[in-house]
Amino acid sequence: MLCKRLASGGLDVAFVSSFEFLRNPIYRIVDDVSISSAGPVYSVVVAHRGDISEVDEIQLDPAAETSTNLLRCLLAERGLSPRLILTSTSSVVEARVPTRRNSLRLGTAASTPNAARLLIGDQAIHFRERHPDFEFWDLGEQWNKVVGLPFVYALWLARPEVVDPKPIANRLRGLRDKNLAGIDELIAEEKEFDRKFCRRYYRENLRFGFGQEEKAGLREFHKRCLEQRLLPREHLKPGDSDSRLPFRCV
Repeated sequence: MLCKRLASGGLDVAFVSSFEFLRNPIYRIVDDVSISSAGPVYSVVVAHRGDISEVDEIQLDPAAETSTNLLRCLLAERGLSPRLILTSTSSVVEARVPTRRNSLRLGTAASTPNAARLLIGDQAIHFRERHPDFEFWDLGEQWNKVVGLPFVYALWLARPEVVDPKPIANRLRGLRDKNLAGIDELIAEEKEFDRKFCRRYYRENLRFGFGQEEKAGLREFHKRCLEQRLLPREHLKPGDSDSRLPFRCV
């Protein structure tokens, strides 16, 4: 997993989930590059039946850490507390949504008739294509409704040991610009997904910058993760506001 390799020093620079930065804000961020959304993201959803308030269990992918914690914050905003089930090939682990009044509880559980599932990436897109009978709670859309800011899913992060990250950052920004300029050519080569969908997805659902709005959205996510006890508070100094997340951009 890239986050673990970056955290352990196995990688100097990596494109990883934004939650890795919130958990350990020692990294420098490559400025102006992210994967974000400012409304429906389409590919980060809870697939469910009926109203979302009727769901009593949501199955999670343990690797989807940022999306899982975004889901926790959004459920808390709505006052909902379904069981969150971390599913893997070897086990099923139950995790109640932590709130300001109750902490994380672990145990085991079986699926229920009102179960739902958090889907991300290609898995979410394929599922939506094949199961139009489901409802989809789009986490990017819900975040934007609640907060009014973009949500940042992934960032390029550089470890503090990197002596001069600026040339690397410039190269990564250049690659982003080159890919965006050639997006039509990239879409034309797409074989897995409908090209009309890809044009809409890349141009309307996703954002690839990391400007002031994205930074404000990431700070708000940091604040809410602290409120829901999803992050340690040790890195905050006495008197600091929860929203004062330090950004060291290059």
